[in-house]
Amino acid sequence: MASCCRRWLRGCSWRPAAPSPGPGSPGCTGPCGPRAAAAAVAGAQMSCFNLVKSLRSAFPNMYSISRFHHTTPAVCCYSKTRSGEKYTDPFKLGWRDLKGLYEDIRKELFISTTELKEMSEYYFDGKGKAFRPIIVVLMARACNIHHNNSRDVQASQRTIALIAEMIHTASLVHDDVIDDASSRRGKHTVNKIWGEKKAVLAGDLILSAASIALARIGNTTVISILTQVIEDLVRGEFLQLGSKENENERFAHYLEKTFKKTASLIANSCKAVSVLGCPDPAVHEIAYQYGKNVGIAFQLIDDVLDFTSCSNQMGKPTSADLKLGLATGPVLFACQQFPEMNAMIMRRFSLPGDVDRARQYVLQSNGVQQTTYLAQRYCHEAIREISKLRPSPERDALIQLSEIVLTRDK
Repeated sequence: MASCCRRWLRGCSWRPAAPSPGPGSPGCTGPCGPRAAAAAVAGAQMSCFNLVKSLRSAFPNMYSISRFHHTTPAVCCYSKTRSGEKYTDPFKLGWRDLKGLYEDIRKELFISTTELKEMSEYYFDGKGKAFRPIIVVLMARACNIHHNNSRDVQASQRTIALIAEMIHTASLVHDDVIDDASSRRGKHTVNKIWGEKKAVLAGDLILSAASIALARIGNTTVISILTQVIEDLVRGEFLQLGSKENENERFAHYLEKTFKKTASLIANSCKAVSVLGCPDPAVHEIAYQYGKNVGIAFQLIDDVLDFTSCSNQMGKPTSADLKLGLATGPVLFACQQFPEMNAMIMRRFSLPGDVDRARQYVLQSNGVQQTTYLAQRYCHEAIREISKLRPSPERDALIQLSEIVLTRDK
């Protein structure tokens, strides 16, 4: 928790690097126009300063106040790769090593029982973003090139990409049971079709298949790295089920949950392929830090989209977090301007009208903008880390992916 909070605190003098979704943007209601936009940014900076002060009071030994006043130019919008090579779509570059991804996953899920097979394969239909496998194979190539200029992806590294997608999908199946969700990726959830009990078993089976694939790699360090992901997923879900009464601790709690539920899988998968391809611990740390920062940014933008996108874009209901009683980044920032939201957070938006009122408060505040700026800071840190590797198309594709994380709309 402390490390997540420190990284957030370091970024509190950020500046917007690109137009952010928020009041006046498509899908939002709220003030529009240049004056309102300027006021929103000014308010956002004040909100950030106030939240820094409250976090400092909660964690007095973390950083001296002087650390909060440096200014680092935001890094975004790379129009060409740093290695001088012609720009390549990161997804096209990554898919070179992922042909047959979902067919290979279905082979790992070889099951004789027809119904269990259908449930387990339900989300491996090729319609997902495959964001995690793409990052993993790009990181594998980037680390291999950095180490010995090898431009091949090892079979074990590609297996990590499959395992990452399997663990992620199993967590979605389990999350939908916990949240009683009815739609995912534009279709009914596993629990909606087959029921909660069978959905839990399907998620368990996917995890067990991922574990078998991991054991076959035969590297105990890599096994330890990726089993940490499963522990983090469980601990993150427990964090999400709870909340902090102390307003000063809520943001740290939120970032810790975000790391464990989302970023840990990306960070540790990146670290795993770096371990398989390069013996240098410094490279392992670069890979881990890139995945960690991109993962947190990815979830922050996901939390923004819950307020700014429509259900058709997202493939799942919007305002879902509020309906589940969850206070995400936009809500926590909005609280700085509307303290009356604290009572709603503590009762997890359970009274009639709480969800609608909280949504309006968020859209009237700078919560969306501030959460977007925070995501930019995490992406800036990810780019700083990955830029330590030797230039290559794959390294530059990872830089491009950081921009894609910030600009995605679903």
